Amino acid sequence: MGFEQNIRKVEPYVAGEQPKNPGVIKLNTNECPYPPSPLVKEAEGKIDYEKLRLYPDMNAEKLVDALAEYYQVKPSQVFVGVGSDDVLSMAFLTFFNGSLPVLFPDITYSFYDVWADLYRIPYKTCPLTEDFHIRKEDYLVPNGGIIFPNPNAPTGVLEEISMIEEIIRANQDVVVIIDEAYIDFGGESVLPLIDKYENLLVVQTFSKSRAMAGMRIGYAMGNEKLIRYLKDAKFSFNSYTMNLPSIEMGTAAVKDDAYFKETTGKIIATRERVKKEMKKLGFFFTDSMSNFLFAGHENVPAGELFRALKENDIYVRYWNKDRISNRLRITIGTDEQMDRFLEFLRSYLNN
Repeated sequence: MGFEQNIRKVEPYVAGEQPKNPGVIKLNTNECPYPPSPLVKEAEGKIDYEKLRLYPDMNAEKLVDALAEYYQVKPSQVFVGVGSDDVLSMAFLTFFNGSLPVLFPDITYSFYDVWADLYRIPYKTCPLTEDFHIRKEDYLVPNGGIIFPNPNAPTGVLEEISMIEEIIRANQDVVVIIDEAYIDFGGESVLPLIDKYENLLVVQTFSKSRAMAGMRIGYAMGNEKLIRYLKDAKFSFNSYTMNLPSIEMGTAAVKDDAYFKETTGKIIATRERVKKEMKKLGFFFTDSMSNFLFAGHENVPAGELFRALKENDIYVRYWNKDRISNRLRITIGTDEQMDRFLEFLRSYLNN
């Protein structure tokens, strides 16, 4: 085999397709359909061009302090990274180093098993119920750590905090990570539990509700000890991960709470309207509390709908996988985009 025998081989994560045609209605990657806060644009214009020759603040203190103030935690309880994927990857590397398997659902964010394979972490997937809920009992067994999104992806299903707390309480000898990428679209965060449980890490992102996927900003909040361990791993990997524009513009986004709530409110309202319209057309779906729907049709296979939509420049996400092969994940766009989406569905299904 030569040099290849020493190469670390993994099956990489496959992201949603990024079409180049500007006329496409892009509902396949759970981005925000609205621009970031006007304060972000203002901050962009104030960035000192000369400072780009310097390394950024390795601790990103300005951004960390803004997040700490917003969530009413200590700065020492906040960790930032290049998108929540970077934060989660560091968390896998830092906290999941035991001999027992890490536990996560069988239908969930498909990066989890990629990181586990990359870092040679043993893992076990726990089947969701028929209605895509977590079975608490599956996580009350010996394990090397636990991670799951709430709301889950790609199902959009939100779990009750009381059930999540039972899992955290029963697993205080390992780290439990709750991935809250979609929590701002109707869910209640488990963040208040970080002062009660030292083993809880809560991860969120600017990519969805703060409309800044292009800036790559993610963050974790937890016990000071957990954050210190995360920083030790990060600074052993790459000290200067947060660039200056991200720090400045991210800070501005956090400070515009009114715009944040206005944007998430619009997405929630559109989501609920689209649910009603799709139900009239014969679609079924989970009661999504995220910025997307996980839907199937009673008569038309999801794969067929996926291809028909794509041929008409409407991109959604489809996985030809066990248990979800008859579902599409549909990001909530603007009202205008969703009206075009619904118009196509009505026409296609009538014909």
